[in-house]
Amino acid sequence: MTSPFPTLFVSHGSPMIALEPGDTGAFMRRLGQTLDRAWGRPRAVLAVSAHTTARAPVLLGGAQHEAVYDFGGFPEALYDLRYDAPGAPALAASVGKALGAPVLDRGGLDHGIWTALRYLYPDADVPVLPLALTPMASPAELMVLGQQLVGLQEQGVLILATGSITHNLRLLMRNRPSGGTSGEDDAEMPESAAFRTWFADRSAARDWTALVDYRVQAPHAALMHPTDEHLLPWYVAAGAGGREVAPLRLFEGVTFGCLGMDAYAFGPQARALEEALKETAAA
Repeated sequence: MTSPFPTLFVSHGSPMIALEPGDTGAFMRRLGQTLDRAWGRPRAVLAVSAHTTARAPVLLGGAQHEAVYDFGGFPEALYDLRYDAPGAPALAASVGKALGAPVLDRGGLDHGIWTALRYLYPDADVPVLPLALTPMASPAELMVLGQQLVGLQEQGVLILATGSITHNLRLLMRNRPSGGTSGEDDAEMPESAAFRTWFADRSAARDWTALVDYRVQAPHAALMHPTDEHLLPWYVAAGAGGREVAPLRLFEGVTFGCLGMDAYAFGPQARALEEALKETAAA
């Protein structure tokens, strides 16, 4: 086992990814296999999602979780899927103490968490600890929150943030074809490509000043994120990974021409993960 675990951000996209994995689902499946092979099973996953939110940090420390279907208007088969994972009450208590955050004796995994985990850990056998996102916090404040999580990786905890690197529901509904197809063949909007490229370039340069000021500095920021809750988990992961190492884009993609599916790794193990993923793909 290589320690510590890398810290991750993955774009979960539409809930339909649970039924139609496409390239993103295939990547996340390979990511889980790579983590198992190179790092071993984590003690737990601490998950931060765009869809579990609160006014202040809160931990869901229940002993058991199940999938929450926090969406509507999708095929019945999507609501038949289950993801019943154990919770992590002991970890919740220690993290809650470190953050000064309350721990609720409650379970439940929103779709941003369980649709990703069903590819990373399909047997639902890894304990999960959701940490509620504070969507009114600034990117800089969320990086500070992430910094308070540093050290969990060395304790066998995988920090997983989920959202979408671009997310505009109005554009998505306009571009989404009937029949629930994945949309991976749709031509990407130039504005989406420009935003994703800017974000990857500023990450590679460790330009934290620009990244936390993305709404002003990034091209088409307001169009790609009319509200920014789907990007904010990225900043928690970035803070947990540390400022010394550049965030590394592991995967890039887009669905329906506007929904960015990029994934990033953070921290000292990011480059090792990138190399391990290449080995998995070649095997």
